[in-house]
Amino acid sequence: MDIRAAARDRFGGRAADVMRRLNERHPWSHNEAFHAWIVTRLPDRRAEALDVGCGRGELLAVLAERFEHVRGLDVDAGMRQASRTRCAGLTNVTVDGADLAEVPAGVDLVTMVAVLHHLDLGSALEQVRRVLNPGGRFLCVGLARPESAADHAWDVASMVTNPIIGYVRHPWAAAAGSVPPPIPVRDPEVTLAEVRAVLDEAMPGARVRRHLGFRHTIDWTKPEE
Repeated sequence: MDIRAAARDRFGGRAADVMRRLNERHPWSHNEAFHAWIVTRLPDRRAEALDVGCGRGELLAVLAERFEHVRGLDVDAGMRQASRTRCAGLTNVTVDGADLAEVPAGVDLVTMVAVLHHLDLGSALEQVRRVLNPGGRFLCVGLARPESAADHAWDVASMVTNPIIGYVRHPWAAAAGSVPPPIPVRDPEVTLAEVRAVLDEAMPGARVRRHLGFRHTIDWTKPEE
Protein backbone atom coordinates (compact mmCIF):
# COMPACT_ATOMS: atom_id res chain seq x y z
CA MET A 1 0.00 0.00 0.00
CA ASP A 2 1.25 3.48 -0.88
CA ILE A 3 1.11 5.55 2.31
CA ARG A 4 0.98 8.84 0.43
CA ALA A 5 -1.91 7.69 -1.74
CA ALA A 6 -3.71 6.25 1.28
CA ALA A 7 -3.35 9.54 3.13
CA ARG A 8 -4.90 11.40 0.22
CA ASP A 9 -7.80 8.94 0.05
CA ARG A 10 -8.45 8.94 3.80
CA PHE A 11 -8.10 12.63 4.56
CA GLY A 12 -9.19 14.03 1.23
CA GLY A 13 -7.86 16.83 -0.89
CA ARG A 14 -8.12 19.49 1.85
CA ALA A 15 -5.30 18.02 3.97
CA ALA A 16 -3.16 17.49 0.89
CA ASP A 17 -3.79 21.09 -0.16
CA VAL A 18 -2.77 22.40 3.27
CA MET A 19 0.46 20.39 3.12
CA ARG A 20 1.16 21.59 -0.40
CA ARG A 21 0.69 25.24 0.59
CA LEU A 22 2.98 24.81 3.60
CA ASN A 23 5.68 23.29 1.44
CA GLU A 24 5.33 26.02 -1.20
CA ARG A 25 5.52 28.74 1.47
CA HIS A 26 8.79 27.37 2.86
CA PRO A 27 10.31 25.40 -0.03
CA TRP A 28 13.56 23.48 0.18
CA SER A 29 15.46 21.40 -2.33
CA HIS A 30 15.55 17.79 -1.20
CA ASN A 31 18.42 17.20 -3.62
CA GLU A 32 20.57 20.22 -2.80
CA ALA A 33 20.23 19.36 0.89
CA PHE A 34 22.51 16.37 0.24
CA HIS A 35 25.35 18.36 -1.30
CA ALA A 36 26.99 18.61 2.13
CA TRP A 37 26.77 14.82 2.47
CA ILE A 38 28.62 14.48 -0.84
CA VAL A 39 31.28 17.09 -0.05
CA THR A 40 32.24 15.36 3.21
CA ARG A 41 32.85 12.04 1.37
CA LEU A 42 35.02 13.06 -1.56
CA PRO A 43 37.93 10.80 -2.61
CA ASP A 44 41.53 11.71 -1.91
CA ARG A 45 42.37 11.97 -5.62
CA ARG A 46 40.38 14.81 -7.19
CA ALA A 47 41.33 15.14 -10.83
CA GLU A 48 38.06 14.19 -12.57
CA ALA A 49 34.47 14.23 -11.28
CA LEU A 50 31.37 13.13 -13.18
CA ASP A 51 27.84 14.17 -12.22
CA VAL A 52 25.28 12.00 -14.01
CA GLY A 53 21.96 13.80 -14.48
CA CYS A 54 23.41 17.20 -13.59
CA GLY A 55 20.07 19.03 -13.74
CA ARG A 56 20.43 22.77 -13.17
CA GLY A 57 24.15 22.47 -12.35
CA GLU A 58 24.15 23.30 -8.65
CA LEU A 59 26.30 20.30 -7.73
CA LEU A 60 28.63 20.94 -10.67
CA ALA A 61 29.42 24.37 -9.24
CA VAL A 62 30.10 22.87 -5.81
CA LEU A 63 32.41 20.19 -7.19
CA ALA A 64 34.22 22.68 -9.44
CA GLU A 65 35.80 24.20 -6.32
CA ARG A 66 37.26 20.83 -5.37
CA PHE A 67 38.22 19.02 -8.61
CA GLU A 68 40.51 19.82 -11.50
CA HIS A 69 37.72 19.05 -13.98
CA VAL A 70 34.01 18.35 -13.56
CA ARG A 71 31.81 16.90 -16.29
CA GLY A 72 28.02 16.97 -16.17
CA LEU A 73 25.80 14.64 -18.16
CA ASP A 74 22.10 15.15 -18.78
CA VAL A 75 19.79 13.78 -21.46
CA ASP A 76 17.47 16.80 -21.15
CA ALA A 77 18.51 19.72 -23.36
CA GLY A 78 16.82 22.25 -21.09
CA MET A 79 18.72 20.98 -18.06
CA ARG A 80 22.01 21.07 -19.97
CA GLN A 81 21.40 24.70 -20.84
CA ALA A 82 20.48 25.49 -17.24
CA SER A 83 23.72 23.84 -16.08
CA ARG A 84 25.80 25.79 -18.57
CA THR A 85 24.16 29.01 -17.44
CA ARG A 86 24.72 28.18 -13.77
CA CYS A 87 28.38 27.30 -14.40
CA ALA A 88 29.19 30.12 -16.81
CA GLY A 89 32.69 31.32 -16.04
CA LEU A 90 33.78 28.03 -14.45
CA THR A 91 36.41 26.98 -16.96
CA ASN A 92 36.87 23.52 -15.43
CA VAL A 93 33.22 22.50 -15.97
CA THR A 94 31.84 20.89 -19.13
CA VAL A 95 28.29 19.74 -19.79
CA ASP A 96 27.05 17.38 -22.49
CA GLY A 97 24.39 14.81 -23.29
CA ALA A 98 26.58 11.71 -23.63
CA ASP A 99 25.40 8.35 -22.37
CA LEU A 100 27.24 6.98 -19.34
CA ALA A 101 28.39 4.04 -21.49
CA GLU A 102 30.28 6.52 -23.70
CA VAL A 103 32.35 7.95 -20.84
CA PRO A 104 35.94 6.67 -20.79
CA ALA A 105 37.42 5.18 -17.67
CA GLY A 106 39.55 7.39 -15.42
CA VAL A 107 37.07 9.17 -13.15
CA ASP A 108 37.73 9.79 -9.45
CA LEU A 109 34.13 10.57 -8.43
CA VAL A 110 30.72 9.70 -9.87
CA THR A 111 27.69 11.38 -8.38
CA MET A 112 23.99 10.82 -9.02
CA VAL A 113 21.32 12.84 -7.25
CA ALA A 114 17.75 11.58 -7.77
CA VAL A 115 18.89 10.01 -11.05
CA LEU A 116 19.57 6.29 -10.55
CA HIS A 117 15.86 5.38 -10.61
CA HIS A 118 15.65 6.90 -14.12
CA LEU A 119 18.22 4.36 -15.35
CA ASP A 120 18.49 0.61 -15.69
CA LEU A 121 19.86 -0.19 -12.23
CA GLY A 122 22.21 -3.06 -13.08
CA SER A 123 23.64 -1.51 -16.23
CA ALA A 124 24.16 1.89 -14.59
CA LEU A 125 26.06 0.41 -11.67
CA GLU A 126 28.24 -1.64 -14.02
CA GLN A 127 29.11 1.51 -15.97
CA VAL A 128 29.91 3.43 -12.79
CA ARG A 129 32.24 0.66 -11.68
CA ARG A 130 33.89 0.69 -15.11
CA VAL A 131 34.60 4.42 -15.28
CA LEU A 132 35.89 4.80 -11.73
CA ASN A 133 39.58 4.72 -10.97
CA PRO A 134 40.69 2.38 -8.17
CA GLY A 135 40.05 4.33 -4.99
CA GLY A 136 37.38 6.39 -6.76
CA ARG A 137 34.02 6.90 -5.12
CA PHE A 138 30.38 6.56 -6.12
CA LEU A 139 28.11 8.87 -4.13
CA CYS A 140 24.43 8.52 -4.93
CA VAL A 141 21.29 10.11 -3.51
CA GLY A 142 18.40 7.94 -4.60
CA LEU A 143 14.68 7.31 -4.45
CA ALA A 144 12.99 3.93 -4.18
CA ARG A 145 9.46 2.59 -4.27
CA PRO A 146 8.20 1.94 -0.72
CA GLU A 147 7.28 -1.67 -0.04
CA SER A 148 8.25 -2.85 3.45
CA ALA A 149 6.92 -1.62 6.79
CA ALA A 150 10.20 0.22 7.32
CA ASP A 151 9.87 1.90 3.92
CA HIS A 152 6.41 3.17 4.79
CA ALA A 153 7.51 4.33 8.23
CA TRP A 154 10.21 6.46 6.64
CA ASP A 155 7.65 7.77 4.17
CA VAL A 156 5.41 8.90 7.01
CA ALA A 157 8.33 10.51 8.82
CA SER A 158 9.33 12.33 5.64
CA MET A 159 5.79 13.63 5.06
CA VAL A 160 5.49 14.90 8.64
CA THR A 161 8.90 16.53 8.79
CA ASN A 162 8.94 17.98 5.28
CA PRO A 163 7.26 21.33 6.16
CA ILE A 164 9.25 21.53 9.42
CA ILE A 165 12.55 21.14 7.57
CA GLY A 166 11.32 23.66 5.02
CA TYR A 167 10.63 26.21 7.76
CA VAL A 168 14.03 25.65 9.39
CA ARG A 169 15.93 25.89 6.09
CA HIS A 170 13.75 28.63 4.59
CA PRO A 171 12.05 30.54 7.46
CA TRP A 172 10.94 33.44 5.28
CA ALA A 173 7.93 32.86 3.08
CA ALA A 174 8.86 32.41 -0.56
CA ALA A 175 7.86 35.18 -2.93
CA ALA A 176 5.41 34.28 -5.65
CA GLY A 177 7.20 32.97 -8.71
CA SER A 178 10.54 32.59 -6.89
CA VAL A 179 10.61 28.79 -7.14
CA PRO A 180 12.80 27.67 -10.08
CA PRO A 181 11.29 25.51 -12.83
CA PRO A 182 11.12 21.83 -11.86
CA ILE A 183 13.55 19.22 -13.11
CA PRO A 184 12.18 16.17 -14.96
CA VAL A 185 10.78 13.65 -12.49
CA ARG A 186 9.85 9.98 -12.54
CA ASP A 187 8.32 7.80 -9.85
CA PRO A 188 10.76 5.08 -8.73
CA GLU A 189 9.81 1.52 -9.62
CA VAL A 190 12.56 -0.38 -7.81
CA THR A 191 12.39 -0.93 -4.04
CA LEU A 192 15.25 -0.28 -1.64
CA ALA A 193 15.54 -4.01 -1.02
CA GLU A 194 16.02 -4.54 -4.74
CA VAL A 195 18.62 -1.77 -4.86
CA ARG A 196 20.54 -3.45 -2.04
CA ALA A 197 20.42 -6.83 -3.79
CA VAL A 198 21.87 -5.44 -7.02
CA LEU A 199 24.52 -3.48 -5.09
CA ASP A 200 25.62 -6.64 -3.31
CA GLU A 201 26.55 -8.07 -6.72
CA ALA A 202 27.84 -4.97 -8.50
CA MET A 203 29.43 -3.05 -5.63
CA PRO A 204 30.14 -5.31 -2.64
CA GLY A 205 30.55 -3.31 0.53
CA ALA A 206 28.48 -0.35 -0.62
CA ARG A 207 26.90 1.49 2.29
CA VAL A 208 23.18 2.23 1.96
CA ARG A 209 21.34 4.47 4.41
CA ARG A 210 17.79 5.82 4.58
CA HIS A 211 17.17 9.55 5.07
CA LEU A 212 14.27 11.91 5.52
CA GLY A 213 13.06 13.67 2.40
CA PHE A 214 12.11 10.35 0.75
CA ARG A 215 15.78 9.70 -0.03
CA HIS A 216 18.46 7.10 0.55
CA THR A 217 22.20 7.33 -0.03
CA ILE A 218 24.75 4.94 -1.53
CA ASP A 219 28.44 5.32 -0.71
CA TRP A 220 30.96 3.01 -2.41
CA THR A 221 34.70 3.15 -2.96
CA LYS A 222 36.19 1.10 -5.79
CA PRO A 223 38.82 -1.27 -4.35
CA GLU A 224 42.45 -0.61 -5.13
CA GLU A 225 43.85 -3.10 -7.62
